[in-house]
Amino acid sequence: MIQVEKKTELVAKFRTHEKDTGSPEVQVAILSERINELTEHFKTHKKDFHSRRGLLKMVSQRRRLLDYLKSKDLNRYKKLIDALGIRK
Repeated sequence: MIQVEKKTELVAKFRTHEKDTGSPEVQVAILSERINELTEHFKTHKKDFHSRRGLLKMVSQRRRLLDYLKSKDLNRYKKLIDALGIRK
């Protein structure tokens, strides 16, 4: 679970305008943070298969959001993946 301070920091960093909380950039940033936290969780809890299913759903959701952003605005997509360090 992401702390409230971390989530507001991510929203402030990736928002596109003053009151933005739901743009694809913000959603991908929050999902990426949750994915990173769960990945660390699995290093110690290898048999937690129920949470692993949730992780796979989050990865799929992030992939769909990134595909949408790539089809709508390639520059925003490239800027986002560079900022998050998702792709190589």
